Amino acid sequence: MDNEQTFTGTNPKPASRTFAAIDIGSNSVRMALAQVLPNGQIEVFERLQRALHLGQDVFLRGRIGARCMRGAVEILTDYKYLIDQYGATSVRVVATSALREASNADNFLDRVFLATGLDVEVIDVAEECRLTLSAVRGTMPDSLRLNRDHSLIVEAGGGNTILVFLENGEINNILGPRVGSIRMCENLVTGDESPERRIEVLSDHIRSSIGIGHLPMKLQTCETFVAVGGDARFAACEVGTPAHLIPKNLAKDDNPKTMLASDNPTIFAERVTDVKCVSLKHLNQLINVCAKLMPEQLARRYHLEFSEAETIFPALLVYRELLLKTRCHQMIVSSASMRDGVLADMALNASGGDDSAVMEGARQSARALAERYRVDLEHATQVAMVALRIFDAMQADHGLGARPRLLLELAAILHEVGTIVAGTAWHKHSYYLIAHSDIFGMTRDETKAIAHIARYHRRSPPKPNHIEYQMLPRKTRVLIYKLAAILRVADLLTPERSVSPDRFQFEHDDDEFIIVDAETTNPSSEERVLATRSEMFEDIFGLRIRIEKR
Repeated sequence: MDNEQTFTGTNPKPASRTFAAIDIGSNSVRMALAQVLPNGQIEVFERLQRALHLGQDVFLRGRIGARCMRGAVEILTDYKYLIDQYGATSVRVVATSALREASNADNFLDRVFLATGLDVEVIDVAEECRLTLSAVRGTMPDSLRLNRDHSLIVEAGGGNTILVFLENGEINNILGPRVGSIRMCENLVTGDESPERRIEVLSDHIRSSIGIGHLPMKLQTCETFVAVGGDARFAACEVGTPAHLIPKNLAKDDNPKTMLASDNPTIFAERVTDVKCVSLKHLNQLINVCAKLMPEQLARRYHLEFSEAETIFPALLVYRELLLKTRCHQMIVSSASMRDGVLADMALNASGGDDSAVMEGARQSARALAERYRVDLEHATQVAMVALRIFDAMQADHGLGARPRLLLELAAILHEVGTIVAGTAWHKHSYYLIAHSDIFGMTRDETKAIAHIARYHRRSPPKPNHIEYQMLPRKTRVLIYKLAAILRVADLLTPERSVSPDRFQFEHDDDEFIIVDAETTNPSSEERVLATRSEMFEDIFGLRIRIEKR
């Protein structure tokens, strides 16, 4: 099923660096070893996959059984041996839905670390979406319109389905509903149903669980549907055709679907050999065939491992149900995997680069979350602009870099989400809502830091009895304190959307931070108001705030 091939006997070039990416999924453990060349190009020279049925344990019983635990340690021990043999300089191990939900996940992580020295990172849905998108962008030709249309990237996993909705190449929304092939196999399929009944039961479950008719993304506007994952690659291998490149001079109003259906060979300059398309018609035909076969029969017919065969049928139904809600008549199947995204991320970090697309995706994700909770986005954006100007003016005082600056911006966009819950103590509600949300490109720890920054933008500063804050590492607490102090001042300066951020200038004068307000009529009055809520600012920076009019 999976087109990932194992290439052995190739040693990394001396001038290159070797990276390893391991993905612990619901049904298998996969590893990719790659060389990162001096020019930044990534060459994967080894791909491995071993079956491990974590999902069967977790989705039925809520915890990882002893047998799976031993199997995971054995597989990762073997992988670690290869990592050492190849001399990998950087290793990242990520785990997804099964580990996110396992009640004994901490025991699993500790046991793996003690046995192998590998530090497993349980990533949230937002990070999984980011890595998947990074992988797709790295392998999809730009001429397939991923950056020009409303596009949907889908990966039907064992425990979750990853949905990334793009608008003109930018993140519009992300979701990770708990609809997965392993989860459905364990909970819904008995093997006694007729093929028609199996299709009906699973399709109804997919539609209701994903909430296809009520998604916060307009599927009906999607013009490009990209499928990722081993099950999609199986479909592409069996019934797919090579994707055609759409010319760059294609008129904006031209319909790429009509052109793809055309028999005119002069429309396309070339084909994309490693990207295939599966039409809805052929997908339905393959689903009907798979519905009549049990996993054992699928494995024999298509020469698959049983662990691969058992996920095919429910996963293909997920792709079909989503595809039916879009404007697309086919799905483009990417050869990329999340491990490719992990490798790209590691290479970028090693080079000291900054992924501007990820940062913009995080902003868009925060805006979408703010809109969901009915925040006045125009006002929130103004607060963010003022906060960032204060941050930049105080660079020498706080000594923070680009990443904390982004955290401040996202916290400013989201600081009022709690108003949807109540008009009082809404800063506390903001903390809860943000802390339990997924923000594209942000790790779980970063999302919690954003929640704390929003929590302390008003009312009391952190106190000894604020357990969630006190349990954080000291470095993180200091970061939150600094950024929350800045956000407090920015929020006070822009109490309503009519206040333009351009009216303020910021200056230093010994132990004072001077805010030059070109439109103030009573600077002393504004200064008194600021004094009542700027104690965090003075405590952390040692600067008194003074307002002037010039």
